[in-house]
Amino acid sequence: MSRRCELTGVGPMVGNHVSHSNIKTKRRFLPSLRTHKLQSEALGQAVTLRITNAALRTLDFKGGLDPFLAKAHDEDLSPRALKIKKQVKAKLAAQQTAA
Repeated sequence: MSRRCELTGVGPMVGNHVSHSNIKTKRRFLPSLRTHKLQSEALGQAVTLRITNAALRTLDFKGGLDPFLAKAHDEDLSPRALKIKKQVKAKLAAQQTAA
């Protein structure tokens, strides 16, 4: 399983661990990922995604999964998130034409 956020695309970063004697060794900074169930109002169902804690706070700020996906760039999203985005767009378009 990839260590990459499905909504923001954040992955591992590389840096140096610097000791007290200033010796530098390579290390990896892994993102803080968690599996979380997110509710989609347009689809009326819960979706399980692996996202970072920062992305979870961003979802809270933006107003939920649907508004976040509407403004998200397709390059940042995982294939599963892209599929959900297409379903949400189709559902919202159908609601617009029905109204």
